[in-house]
Amino acid sequence: MTDSVIDYFKKITNLSSEESKILSESMLLKTFEKGSFLIKEGQYENESFLVMKGLVRQYKNVDGNDVTTNFFTEEQWIINFETVEGKSISKYNLLCVEDTTVVIGDEKKAVKLFQQFPKFERVSRQIMETVFKEQQEQMVSHLTDKPENRYLKLLAARPDIFQRVAQYDIASYIGVKPESLSRIRKKLAQKS
Repeated sequence: MTDSVIDYFKKITNLSSEESKILSESMLLKTFEKGSFLIKEGQYENESFLVMKGLVRQYKNVDGNDVTTNFFTEEQWIINFETVEGKSISKYNLLCVEDTTVVIGDEKKAVKLFQQFPKFERVSRQIMETVFKEQQEQMVSHLTDKPENRYLKLLAARPDIFQRVAQYDIASYIGVKPESLSRIRKKLAQKS
């Protein structure tokens, strides 16, 4: 799995053998069983996660209902921008929907790595910018798109999600009840 992580970073930048070695030695890989939490709402949080295998559902409990806010799969980062400056209390639950292997990012380790290899700070900034852009696009979509359009965007961008998570989680993610999701799917099926 370590090789997969190095391959991921090589897609972003060239790595010397020394950089690859240091990166391998500094990373903490951990596997969580299906149904495990990476973090629960209300816990202190100061880590980021890179999903290498599996699927994590991010959700928040609102008035007794779980509202899905995101899904994270292979080669996606889970970053809470509030924790970049230190610990904060998590506003979300991160639940492993499948057996999941993640690289756990620690800010203190990262700072030491950045001092030794400034290139990694640039790579980190690129990753943060990408994650921030994705979060902004998702937020705008949830504020401006109708549920049917959110469904179609999710289907186009991440079709594998539909085979990997429960339909009620997809309904929650696009902001409708499961019966409304059924109506959306039926309507779209009739159009095709």
